[in-house]
Amino acid sequence: MGASPSPLRVGIVGAGANTREKHLPGLQRIAGVELIAVCNRSEASSRAVADAFRIARIARRWQEIVEAPDIDAVVIGTWPYLHADVTIAALDHGKHVLTEARMAATLADAQRMLEAARRHPKLVAQVVPAPMSLNVDETVVELLLDGRLGDLREVLAIHTGGQFADSSAPMTWRQDERLSGINMLTLGIMHEMIERWVGEEPRWVVADAAVCTPQRRDPSTGQPQPVKIPETVSVLGRLPGGARLAYHLSGVEAGAARGELRLNGSKGCLRFELATDALFYTAIGGREQPVEIPAQRRRGWRVEDDFVASIRTGAPVRLTSLEQGVRYIAFTDAVWRSWQAGASKIELSG
Repeated sequence: MGASPSPLRVGIVGAGANTREKHLPGLQRIAGVELIAVCNRSEASSRAVADAFRIARIARRWQEIVEAPDIDAVVIGTWPYLHADVTIAALDHGKHVLTEARMAATLADAQRMLEAARRHPKLVAQVVPAPMSLNVDETVVELLLDGRLGDLREVLAIHTGGQFADSSAPMTWRQDERLSGINMLTLGIMHEMIERWVGEEPRWVVADAAVCTPQRRDPSTGQPQPVKIPETVSVLGRLPGGARLAYHLSGVEAGAARGELRLNGSKGCLRFELATDALFYTAIGGREQPVEIPAQRRRGWRVEDDFVASIRTGAPVRLTSLEQGVRYIAFTDAVWRSWQAGASKIELSG
C-alpha cells in the first residue's frame, strides 16, 4: 500500500450554491483533505455551513482565513467583487487558491490577480472552469485539428432564458454592478468554452446590449436601485483566421430557453446542445449525426481533484489557469466598452 497523502488544510471564503453543491463535497471526498474554517456573509450563515459540512470553526472576517497559519489553501466562493482582494491576500500569505468563476469583477482586478500569481510561482492559483462543455472539449478540438470541419467560417453561441423577463422581480446579485462588475449573463462562460476549442481570441468586437428594466428593488433594503448590467447582449467579432464570431445572450426571453454553440466550416458543422450535453456533426450535404464520445474521454466535473492534484504533484493547471481567465475577462471588457461606446468597434490586443 502507498503512503497516505499529506494533509491539505483548506479554508473557505464564501459558501454560495456552487461551493455547497460542488466544492465542499468534492473536497471532502479526497483523502487527506481537511476543511478547517469557513467565512460566509454572516455569522449565522457561516455556522450553518460549518454544521452542515462538519467544519471545525467559523471566521467573522475573510482575512482570518487567509492569515490563518493552519490553512494551506483557500477556496473562494464569493461573488466576483471580492475575488481579486481575497486571491491576492491568500497568495501573499502563502496559500494556494481556487476561486469561483467569473474570475474577477473587472479586467484590472483580473490582471492584479495574475500578477500576484506570478509573484508566487510555487503556489497553485486556479479559476473554476466553465462547466458545460467539459465532456466534449477534447473531442471538439480533435475534430477541428483533423480537418473534419475544413476551414472555420463561423463561431456561433446562443444562450437565452427568462430569468430577468419579469420587471417586478427584485434585483439579483448578477444584475448588481457593485457585486458582479462587468460580467454579463453567461458571456464569459460561453467565450471560455469557445476559446478552449478554437485557441484564439477575436481581433475585434462590436457589441450592442440593453437594460430592459432600469430599476429593480434591492432585496436587502427594499429600495429601488439602478440596474447597470445588460439583460440582453449581442456580439459580433472576427477571429484572426478569418472566421466570423456571433453571440446572442438574453435573460428576457420568456419562451423556451435556448442554448447551443456551433462551429461552421467549409466541410461541415459541429453543434453542441448545452441542455443535453450532446454533440452533433453534419457534413456538407449530409444529415446531422450524433458524435459518440467514449466514457474515458468525457472528462466531467473534477475541479476539486484537479486543484488538489496540482498542489500535491506540481501538475500545471489546465482548467482554468489565471492566464485563461484574464483572456475571457479581457473579451468581456471589450464587449462592455463597445456597448458603452454605442456599439463601437473595439480592437483586442494580442
